[in-house]
Amino acid sequence: MKKLTAALLLGLAISETQAQDLTTKYERTSARETVTYQECIDYYKILDKRFPQISMQEIGGTDAGFPLHLVTFSADGDFNFASLRKKNKRIILVNNGIHPGEPDGIDASMMLLRDLALGKKRLPSNIVLAVIPLYNIGGSLNRSAYYRVDQDGPAEFGSRGNAQNLDLNRDFIKADSRNARSFQQIYHLTDPDVFIDNHVSNGADYQHIMTLLCSQHNKMGGAMGEFMNKQFEPGVYRLMKEKGYDLVPYVNHFGNTPDSGWVEFYDAPRYSSGYTTLFHTFGFVPETHMLKAYDLRVKATYALMEAFIAFTSQHSEEIKTLRAQAKAAVKTQTSFPLDWKADMSQYSSIPFKGYQPGYKPSQISGLPRLYYDKSKSYERQIKFYNTYKEANFITKPTAYIIPQGWWTVTDLLKNNKVKMERLKKDTIMVVEAYHIEDYKSAQRPYEKHYIHTGVKVSVKQDTIHFRKGDYYIPMDQEANRYLVETLEPTAGDSFLAWNFFDAILGQKEWYSTYVFEDTGWEYLKQHPELQKKLEEQRAGDTAFAKSAEAQLNFVFKNSPYFEPDFNRYPVYRIMK
Repeated sequence: MKKLTAALLLGLAISETQAQDLTTKYERTSARETVTYQECIDYYKILDKRFPQISMQEIGGTDAGFPLHLVTFSADGDFNFASLRKKNKRIILVNNGIHPGEPDGIDASMMLLRDLALGKKRLPSNIVLAVIPLYNIGGSLNRSAYYRVDQDGPAEFGSRGNAQNLDLNRDFIKADSRNARSFQQIYHLTDPDVFIDNHVSNGADYQHIMTLLCSQHNKMGGAMGEFMNKQFEPGVYRLMKEKGYDLVPYVNHFGNTPDSGWVEFYDAPRYSSGYTTLFHTFGFVPETHMLKAYDLRVKATYALMEAFIAFTSQHSEEIKTLRAQAKAAVKTQTSFPLDWKADMSQYSSIPFKGYQPGYKPSQISGLPRLYYDKSKSYERQIKFYNTYKEANFITKPTAYIIPQGWWTVTDLLKNNKVKMERLKKDTIMVVEAYHIEDYKSAQRPYEKHYIHTGVKVSVKQDTIHFRKGDYYIPMDQEANRYLVETLEPTAGDSFLAWNFFDAILGQKEWYSTYVFEDTGWEYLKQHPELQKKLEEQRAGDTAFAKSAEAQLNFVFKNSPYFEPDFNRYPVYRIMK
């Protein structure tokens, strides 16, 4: 008996020593500091070496020159995601440090995986947890105590911009960064059922520690959207309530204060949860509140990840079925909306715990300034506008064809596991071709781009000569939604909107006026129908009638001498 007791005590002592060895920097500094990039990776290397349930691997590069890591916790030591799916595991993918000045998830994830490995917490047998330890490495390396001036801790952290000074939470579709290219590889490798992207929120002051942004349920659509709205989100709220946290939707308020309510955030595909929606994953962006102490924020993030694990485990089969149905349905779906508008006639009432706002003279300017009186807290029902209506419908083609010269686009499609075929020989095809009739461009750059909006197109049948090696993209695949929202030019986050096709918007071929005067006249004589159109244009437009240049250009644009590729969108639709 004494020997057993001694052995037990020795085992406990070893366990305590191991736990002590694995104390994180956050814990050692009493929640005052967060890890550097290297400290984070070194910590996971220790976990990977010590525990057979944990594996860390490098997947792709980043703009900072360091690899992107994926850490997986799998109870049975199986880290092959194809094998795990066959074992009916639900996969949760967690992304941390997309904005390194918001490090709550970085520290919370380190502790959660350690606690799971030590047996302090239990991961349900039907769950596999995959974690990107620190996504924005370049921003993390650029540390300072002065970023995010409004935030209550930690003492020092990284900057929002990555090594290219990109905001990576605007880069999921355009993928200007190596980080985003690597993330896409991780995403398709894991094919997560649930995606969590940990953040810290700016904005108004209120009592809630944690807010939650979900894949917008109308935009997610179908049975998955209904489940998100009616079961998943409320279920997580209930689980967090049991842990002592009152969740509230991400405070996307309009006006100076949130008292009058707000519209649910529109998570376009440029954002993480909008991107994952395109591939039928339940996406969430937790946002702790910047003015809460760092230890409170990290604890809330830890608790929320536990809630996601619990809900996903409890509803494993339903989540699996819903995703499988959505993946199957999108293959045969014939009509797709490309836009969603908030319905301001519909709202739900949600409990909100705020502080009374007021105004007082600014000590800097002497003019009125906003403040929140924390001695005057309140709880009231506010309006939450969380219904969006579909708009801008398009009919799905049988296939798209993209000439191989547009490799920047086809490379992204390949990175997103889009199924494509190369034409085996030169081929002439009758296709639907868009012509860009109008668009507006931003006056200032946004994330390296001058985004196009208000795109208007016309469509007509064209006979196009395609070359051997051009890409034929059949529209009977799980990536259909990703394809229509990136390749259809009028979609808000299309590749056209992000300037991938700007070369077609500039005319390349011109003429010498004195030469084309004769060429154009010969063409007019042979085509009296164009002569008639010219006369009608002169009769109806006085300025046109007085401009020799405009009339000559009219003839040029309506002749075969005018370049066909100008404003012709180089993604062609096959309709059968």
